[in-house]
Amino acid sequence: MPDLRALHLRPLLHRDLPQVLELDRRCLGGLWTEGGYLREIESDRSELWVLESEPDYLLGLGCLWAILDEAHVTLLAVDQAYRRQGLGHYLLWALLQAACHRQMSWAALEVRVSNTLAINLYERFGFKLIGNRRNYYQDNREDAAILQLKDLQSPKVVQSLQDKAPQILARLHQSAWSAPSLDNSLDKYFKKS
Repeated sequence: MPDLRALHLRPLLHRDLPQVLELDRRCLGGLWTEGGYLREIESDRSELWVLESEPDYLLGLGCLWAILDEAHVTLLAVDQAYRRQGLGHYLLWALLQAACHRQMSWAALEVRVSNTLAINLYERFGFKLIGNRRNYYQDNREDAAILQLKDLQSPKVVQSLQDKAPQILARLHQSAWSAPSLDNSLDKYFKKS
């Protein structure tokens, strides 16, 4: 077994902006500006997370907005060189944990209809297709699928997230990543709404 690489999940910090802008450019085509990321860092209605490896290399990012009782997932991106290693699962799990911590009732997101890998990931977490937004993406006028996960506070969803934690850690370990336990270790990072 190869040596495991350390993996850390944490909130985005000001010092990360140059790296996150480069990651955004590579993964999302420059979707957000520095000002956009600064607003999210400073907002108490936003959870903005990064995955980093040693030494301080950002592999992925995820963001949700707390809008009334909705957790709206706005970003989920993993560097192309590190996809299919469980990193997207880890990020989405953390965002949903943050939403549960904030007492959000449901989660929603938009995703390109052609992005079947992402759609499959969301469906594995219980998201369901509820509609489409025509011509949603400005770069190519592609439609967006609207996905929703209801009843975030229900015992069934809470248990599902708990059940996913060891599966996510096992998948990361198979891909030679070492991550801390997915118990309450993230609680210290969650923002209060």
